[in-house]
Amino acid sequence: MGNFYDYAPYAPTYAARPDYVPEALRALLRVADVTPGDLVCDVGAGAGHLTEPLLQYGLRVHAVEPTRAMRAEGEARTADYDEVTWHSGTGEESGRPPGSYRLVTFGSCFDLMDRPAALAEAARILGQGGSFACLWNHRDLDDPLQARIEALIHEHVPGYGYGIRRSDQRPVIEESGLFEPPVHLSARRVVRLRADAWCDAWASHATLGRQAGTHFRDIVAGIRELVNDAGDAFVDVPYVTRVWVARTADRAGRR
Repeated sequence: MGNFYDYAPYAPTYAARPDYVPEALRALLRVADVTPGDLVCDVGAGAGHLTEPLLQYGLRVHAVEPTRAMRAEGEARTADYDEVTWHSGTGEESGRPPGSYRLVTFGSCFDLMDRPAALAEAARILGQGGSFACLWNHRDLDDPLQARIEALIHEHVPGYGYGIRRSDQRPVIEESGLFEPPVHLSARRVVRLRADAWCDAWASHATLGRQAGTHFRDIVAGIRELVNDAGDAFVDVPYVTRVWVARTADRAGRR
C-alpha cells in the first residue's frame, strides 16, 4: 500500500472541521463536466467532508481512506446515502479498477502523498475524458484573529510552515504529462461557528500536530484562550477553498 499519515489520533475531532465553500465545489463539478449519476472516486475521503457534498449532488461515490478510524467517521456521516461505498486504499495505490471514474478527487490530502505517483494512479482509474481535482480549505490568515493565532503558533514552533498544501499545484500536475493544463478555482466565505466547537476542531489539525510535537496541547489551549478572550459564544472564521481541476490529456469529449 502507498504512503499515508495515520490520522487515527485526529479522527474524534475531525468531523467538527468546517465544510468546503459550496461555490467552489459547484465550480469544480462544472469544470469537470460531471452530472448526477456519474461515478466518482474520492481519495483520502477521511470523515466525509467532500464525500457528502458529492453525494448531495447526485453522484455515485467510491470513497477511499487508509485510516480505519477516519473511515469509520466518514461511513457514519454518509450512512443515509445508498450511492456510496467505502474502501481502504491510498492515493498512490487506491485499489480501484482502471478506467472507471468520471472524476477523482483529493480533498485536503494531496500534499500528504507522493504527488507524481498519486497523479499516475488518478490517471489509471479515470475514464477517457475524466478529471482529476485536488482542493483544500484554508483559513484566511489576513483576518485579525487568525493573524494572532498564527503568531501564537510561531511562538511555540518558530519554523512552522504549511508546506505544499498552500502552494500552487499547477507545476506538479503539468509536469506529469498526464493531464491538460489545470484550472484554478477559489471561493471565500465567513463561517459563524460555536467558539468551543471551533477550538475543539484544532485538536484535529494534523499539520500543526506533526510539527508542534509536545507543544501541540499548549498551542490548542492558547488558541482557546485567544478565542475566549473575545467573550462571544460564536466566532466568525473566514475560509477560502482552493481547487485545481485537470482533464486527462487524452481528452476525447464526454463519453
